Amino acid sequence: MRYVLGFDGGGTKTECVLMDSARQIRATTRSGPSNPLRVGFDAASSAIAQAAQFATREANIEPSQINAVCAGLAGVGSHNAHEEMERLLTGMFPKAAVRLITDLELSLEATGQRPAIVLVAGTGSAAMGRDADGHTARAGGHGPLLSDQGSAYDVGRQAVAAAVRSRDRTGLETPMGTKILQHLKFSSWTELRDRARTAADEVFPRVFPVVAAAADAGDNSAQSLLHNAAHEIAILADSLVERLHLRDTAFFLGKTGGLIGVSRFFDTELDAQLKQLAPLANVGPLPVAPAEAAACVALELNATRSSS
Repeated sequence: MRYVLGFDGGGTKTECVLMDSARQIRATTRSGPSNPLRVGFDAASSAIAQAAQFATREANIEPSQINAVCAGLAGVGSHNAHEEMERLLTGMFPKAAVRLITDLELSLEATGQRPAIVLVAGTGSAAMGRDADGHTARAGGHGPLLSDQGSAYDVGRQAVAAAVRSRDRTGLETPMGTKILQHLKFSSWTELRDRARTAADEVFPRVFPVVAAAADAGDNSAQSLLHNAAHEIAILADSLVERLHLRDTAFFLGKTGGLIGVSRFFDTELDAQLKQLAPLANVGPLPVAPAEAAACVALELNATRSSS
C-alpha cells in the first residue's frame, strides 16, 4: 500500500488529507495558516509539518511511508515564493515526489470540470477560471494592500473601523462593536489596534463570524457589509466570465473558502449576484474538498513517478 498527502493552505488554516493508493482517505487533519506571504516561510512550513504529523499519527503509519505530496497554498504565485516553499517541502518529505501549486489552481482542479470558474473567499479573495479549450485566467489574490476585496480580512477591517468611528462620534459602543471586542477577547480598541498593527491576520479575519451572526439576526449594518462583500466577490467572477467568454455558456461556478456556509444572508446575496451575472452557470460548492483533490493529484504524481 502506498500513501500520499494533500494540503490546502491559506491565511487562516491548513487542511490535510492522507490517502492510500486505493483512494481511501485514511486521515483528515488541520493546523495553522500556511500562506508564506502572510505568516512567513518558517511558520508556513511548520503548519504543513504539523498537519502531516497529525495525519500520519492518525493513520498509524510512519512519515517515511509517504510516497507523494501535493500542496495547494495561497501566496506561492510568484517565482521566488514558489521556489522557496518548494525547497522547504522537498526537505520536509525527502523520499516523496512533491508538487506545489497555488490554492486557486487546486480549487480549479477540485471542480473536475471544463469550463469552470472557482471563487476562493476566505482570509483573502480571488478567482480562477478555465474555458472548454483549457485556457485559464485569474483575478484578485494580490494580498490585502492591493486586492482581497470582499474577503474576511476586508469585512473584518471595515466592521472594526465602523465600530471605532461610531464610538468616536457618540462615545458609546455599538452592539456589534461590543461583540467584536468580546469575541476577540480584547479589553479595548487600543488593545485591538496595537495587535492589528503587528498581526493583522490574527485580528480582522476573526471578526467575520461576528458580522455573519449579526447579519443573520437582522442587523442592518452587518447586512450592508455582507451585501457589499458579496458584490465585490461577484465582480471577480464577472471579470473572468468576460475574459473567458462564458456569458452565454453553461459552466460550473464553484465557491470555496471560510466565508462560504457561515452566513445564510451572505450565501443568499452571493448566489443572487452570481446568477445575475452568469444566468447559465451552475453555482454551488466544490464537489470535492480542495485537500482531497490535492491528495488525488499526489496519487497521479506517484503513479507517474512509479512508471518512469
